[in-house]
Amino acid sequence: MSFANQYLEKQKEYTRIIDESPSTNLKFIAVIPCYNEYRITDTLDSLWNCERIKSDIEVIVVINSTTNTSADIIEQNNRTFLDINKWILNHSDLKIRFYVTNKSDLSIKNSGAGFARKIGMDEAIARFNDINNDSGVIISLDADTVFKSNYFTEIEKAFENKPQTNALVIYFEHPLEGNEFDPIVYEAITQYELYLRYYKQLLAYIGFPSPYYTIGSCFAVSAKAYIKQGGMSRKQAGEDFYFLQKIFSLGKIEELNTTCVYPSPRPSDRVPFGTGPVIKLMIDNNDPTFKAHHIDSFVNLKDLFRIVNQLYKASPEQVHELFYQLPLPVADFLAQNDFFTAINEINANSSNVNAFSKRFFEWFNAFRVIKYLNYVHEKYFSKQDLITECEKLFTLMKINNSPKNKDSLEFLKFFRNLEKEF
Repeated sequence: MSFANQYLEKQKEYTRIIDESPSTNLKFIAVIPCYNEYRITDTLDSLWNCERIKSDIEVIVVINSTTNTSADIIEQNNRTFLDINKWILNHSDLKIRFYVTNKSDLSIKNSGAGFARKIGMDEAIARFNDINNDSGVIISLDADTVFKSNYFTEIEKAFENKPQTNALVIYFEHPLEGNEFDPIVYEAITQYELYLRYYKQLLAYIGFPSPYYTIGSCFAVSAKAYIKQGGMSRKQAGEDFYFLQKIFSLGKIEELNTTCVYPSPRPSDRVPFGTGPVIKLMIDNNDPTFKAHHIDSFVNLKDLFRIVNQLYKASPEQVHELFYQLPLPVADFLAQNDFFTAINEINANSSNVNAFSKRFFEWFNAFRVIKYLNYVHEKYFSKQDLITECEKLFTLMKINNSPKNKDSLEFLKFFRNLEKEF
């Protein structure tokens, strides 16, 4: 019995999309959801030009549309399907094989990148299952990304060095200049990426256990972890965020900073949130600046996270005593989110302090952090100038060599270098 039979049997909407048998040396499968794309061959070219590795690689492109997709997008998807097939005919290499499917009749409930990504990832699981390779790795990509030439070699090396890794979070940089977009787009993406890095560093500073990026084109997950956590979410947007929260809860997450993914900074309204919609809103408002969450809202959370272990097996009186020592914004949010009930349930299901901490952060996960930030910025804080908050963060981190020039580009370059050092 192959390792993924049980998982695949539960996927009632799944059908095979590749007839050709996989190589017995297959170890990595990259999955690319594709919707209304006209330049995806740039992404395929970039993958083709990456250095070859010891194992074999497959790339699966899942073009997708639903029963209510407009005719012009259906037509573009059909052109893309023909373009990719033509491209595949001219790019033959047994070490890296490319496949494409055009799912043009998905139900409206299955619209969006989530289900398309799931189709490709479930196919990846089935192909690893064909050769009973439970050490296979699924790589998540987007149709508007390019890559550093050592992309596959560094991923292979990371899993060789730490074979128990459940997921890699892969370093990224958006293009900050060029002729493809108007200058305001590059200004906007500079601000937004700076905020993403500010946010990540703050999560790490306050002791959040999973301070990782959740970008759909910048992670790889082991087949075993994928199955264990029930596979990719089919959400219409943010599927990468929700899926990765499940994976992060397993632990054994590694950050790969020795290669690079270059996602597009293009404005987009294809999904409700994420990079594309944020950039589009900034452009529509003709304001390429990005306001940051107040740094004190994060620092207040640090007071909560430092007492987590003290909550283990604490009596109701002790829990209340610890609760009333918390900053008012945090206490208010917790009271609105059934904190005392949650602590009782977590304690009832935890046999030791480590299990308690793990369960606590499954409850107070990255999604709840976002809910907290939204809540306290409605009642207690206002968003601030991004550069000013970054300077405060540098002070908290005791960084003395931060940029003196209050320039977003210089601050972003500093954050990038800081992350590449680890």
